[in-house]
Amino acid sequence: MKAPVIGISRHRIQTDGQGITSLVCFHGCPLRCKYCLNPFSFAPETKYTAMTPEMLYEKVKADELYFLATGGGVTFGGGEPLLHADFLKQFRKICGENWHLCAETSLAVPWQNVQKATECIDTFYIDIKDTDPDIYRCYTGKENTLMLENIERLAKLLPPERIIVRLPLIPDFNSEKSRHHSRNRLAAMGLKQFDLFTYKTSF
Repeated sequence: MKAPVIGISRHRIQTDGQGITSLVCFHGCPLRCKYCLNPFSFAPETKYTAMTPEMLYEKVKADELYFLATGGGVTFGGGEPLLHADFLKQFRKICGENWHLCAETSLAVPWQNVQKATECIDTFYIDIKDTDPDIYRCYTGKENTLMLENIERLAKLLPPERIIVRLPLIPDFNSEKSRHHSRNRLAAMGLKQFDLFTYKTSF
């Protein structure tokens, strides 16, 4: 079993989960977001390394003392890490239960992938974009039906402390009003942790 790894960033402090983490990014994404921060994660010309879970473990295990001392571990991003749910499950078996594993996901994947990930991921960071179907379609190029179905099922399956919902204000796409509506809709599902921020579209 191998997955396309495009990068590993070590010694990240409380930016991708609790404590000190290593961010592992995979190639491949079902969305085409207008302000994507990682367009190389789906570009066909992007170079990546096909790694087994064992190979990845050998790459990141040097920081185990940092993980254990700070409650950190490995955060999987991309791209879309839940496209590689079987890989994540196998990695958990190898690293054991003491590392805190996170996934940064859009949930725009089949439910079976999400369900597998719940067996090995401690915290889900879910980038919702917006619950309004027109805003979501305009921004991502996809329908949001699958994402909404997945997050509703996930909210019923997991305790709310394992789910953090990212609700961005996206210039030229959504508004504070639509973001407020999204938050209320998700809170009605039982979700309690929300990360509200504004996309920076120029630097």
